[in-house]
Amino acid sequence: MDRYDLLYRLYEEYETDTLRDLQNFVDLFPPVDSRVALEYWEDASDELAAQKDDIAQSFAAGETLANIAARATREQTFTALDLHSKYGRSVNALVLDVDETLRSAGQTDNEIPRETLHLLTQLHETGVPIVICTGQTLENVKGFMIQGLGTELVHSGSFSIVYEAGTGVFTPGHGSDTKRLLYETLDEEIQEIFSLVRSRVLTAAPAELRRSLHLQGNEFNVTLKPNFDVGSDAAEEVIDEGLVYLIDLLGRAVVETVEGVDDVGIEVRDVEAQEGDRPTDWARAYYSDADPEIAEVLAGEDATPNCGVDAVPVAVRARFDRIDVGYYHADAAEIGSLDLDKPTGVTEALDVLAIDDPFVLVMGDSKSDLRVMEWAADADAGLAAAPRHASDSVLSHVRSTDELVYEPGDAGSILRTVSVLNQLAEW
Repeated sequence: MDRYDLLYRLYEEYETDTLRDLQNFVDLFPPVDSRVALEYWEDASDELAAQKDDIAQSFAAGETLANIAARATREQTFTALDLHSKYGRSVNALVLDVDETLRSAGQTDNEIPRETLHLLTQLHETGVPIVICTGQTLENVKGFMIQGLGTELVHSGSFSIVYEAGTGVFTPGHGSDTKRLLYETLDEEIQEIFSLVRSRVLTAAPAELRRSLHLQGNEFNVTLKPNFDVGSDAAEEVIDEGLVYLIDLLGRAVVETVEGVDDVGIEVRDVEAQEGDRPTDWARAYYSDADPEIAEVLAGEDATPNCGVDAVPVAVRARFDRIDVGYYHADAAEIGSLDLDKPTGVTEALDVLAIDDPFVLVMGDSKSDLRVMEWAADADAGLAAAPRHASDSVLSHVRSTDELVYEPGDAGSILRTVSVLNQLAEW
């Protein structure tokens, strides 16, 4: 009997829904100081063991099948079987965004579901390293991952954080490789642009905008965050305005760093006095041409450029080509280096973790996560999964590959599928 027939028989002949309920209860039962509750947990544990033993005695590979049935639905199991048939290998690292990926939109830093945290711990215990890949600061991510997964796991030597969308990698327990500051490898002129923008971004902002935004405490990237609830109308309004301001500020900083009057067409010292809108127009033209979503925001803010992208001087365009402007609706406006993105950080993290032949699960929702997904697809190095509320470009990629789309807050369904995939690969 082949695997398909065995798995079909498993889900047809046994009460797998009851089995999963028992397993979830035993796994996720909170620690309580109650003898009655403890006895209830022990009864459930005994019943779980009996039902799994019944399956184990009925199949040649009964123990594996019992574990699969206790942790995955029929749909998750057959999805895993399809993935195994297609790729023939197990996932050897998890590459995970956090906001709106592991936790639902609008939730707080400490609300990754307990089920998701438990499944991550289980996969890690089977030898699967975890790479958290996020735009957040290192200290913020490290704090809530320690709280959720525990100090021992985070400092296990097989856990890494790619932070600020790839500007740095933190992998505890690896000596001099524990922290790799990737932004220090950038050319001086790019570092100077970021330094100029960071030093002015709040001090030069209009008073009302300055009161409505704050600067995220990054090591390198410049990220404006709203002083309102993320996703709210007020946050949307201030981030849209902040995006225009940040693009304009970047345009001026880039012009200041370009040497040679002939290249730019204006004296650097006269940027403000002599047709001072040209650097901002160039920046608006470049980034609206690069990203339709940014173009839409600029139009909505009555900030459409007065020139086309072809009017941007070659030397200025060369700087823009290396700097990314990120727009996250009602959440953040950001500039980062295109020489340092999430795929760069992920490959560095995998190098530190000594994963030479990666086949990873990439989970994310934004355009920066899409770059990691595309890297994995191009290198035949893994799978991609996304929540249903992810950006259209991310969903398009995921649906065109393995269709691993899940409901908001249900990242656990994908982790269960991967767990089954890995068990099938070892079967």
